Amino acid sequence: MSFRVPKRLKEELDRLGIDYASEVRAFLERLARVKRAERLRLDMDSLRESIREVKGNLSAEFVREDRDER
Repeated sequence: MSFRVPKRLKEELDRLGIDYASEVRAFLERLARVKRAERLRLDMDSLRESIREVKGNLSAEFVREDRDER
């Protein structure tokens, strides 16, 4: 990936001792991590909505089903 940095800005960053390439890389890594977490949260919310309501006593049904298999 490449991008243009205005000469004046590059000179200022150099004068301040800032390695802008590593700063941009670190920013993009943080951004990707935040967006990935946001997408996971939305996926989990969607999943939670789809399984939200459980009718009856689910544990009793599992115990009953387990006993019937024996």
